Amino acid sequence: MMRLTLALAAAAALSAGTAMAQDVGGPPPPPPPTPQTTINPTDWRAVAPEDLLVIDTTKGRILVELTPQVAPLHVERIRLLARNGFFDGLSWHRVIDWFMAQTGDPLGNGEGQSAYPDLKAEFTFRRDPSMAFASVAEPQGARLGFLGALPIQTQPDSAFAQTGDGKVHGWGVYCPGVVGMARDEGNDTANSQFFIMRQAYPALDKRYTIWGVTVSGLDVVRSLQVGDGENGMMASLQPDRMTRVRVAADLPDAERPRVQVLSTGSDRFRALVGEARAARGADFSVCDVTLPVQVAG
Repeated sequence: MMRLTLALAAAAALSAGTAMAQDVGGPPPPPPPTPQTTINPTDWRAVAPEDLLVIDTTKGRILVELTPQVAPLHVERIRLLARNGFFDGLSWHRVIDWFMAQTGDPLGNGEGQSAYPDLKAEFTFRRDPSMAFASVAEPQGARLGFLGALPIQTQPDSAFAQTGDGKVHGWGVYCPGVVGMARDEGNDTANSQFFIMRQAYPALDKRYTIWGVTVSGLDVVRSLQVGDGENGMMASLQPDRMTRVRVAADLPDAERPRVQVLSTGSDRFRALVGEARAARGADFSVCDVTLPVQVAG
């Protein structure tokens, strides 16, 4: 059985291209500022090497910031599989335009997984006041913003005092570049297959565990060969592959990329949000905010 149960959503995306384009299209957000000229050195946040997944592919490099605060079990699994070399050489076996790119299957047809046990779902997490959350919008009864580089939705801060553990619910938002775990029909069936969003798809929120976000290489994700190994399309299309996947902390110092993301606590971030809100107007969403990134190495 296919490890990502999104057949209906995928069919809608492919058969109703105009409607899908309307969901994720419209005026684009303003481009991120040129780092060298408009961002102060103190406005950058360094991504910890232990939380940086380096995915080398036949189309280029993708860098993903892992989010253990949101999905600790899934982040632990991804680190384990990367350190075992499990992902090396695996195909992007299911790539759907205006949707996502899926990989992590050793069989390359949607049927395979690792030898490790399936994971318990982590669709939501508990946000506490110590987490560095930056709000960009506050619709009634909710807050939208960023936890690190990950776009999230959460309950308002006023709810902290009303819960037994002093925390509130939060969940990742499926914006472009967000990384989720594929699963079977059961909630607790994720294992090794994962997908990276090529476009926004809010229907997935709170249904598939999010464990990271692409901080560099979204253009690579969008350039991957489109096709579906589950129905045989990929056999003749020569799918793109992951050539090597490693946690940055495990790479030799000379090979380790250094990644900095605009700090969501900076004035430049607040200005960027204001620019995006002005450009999008009433259609503004957290997915319209693109955080600038610097990569060295």
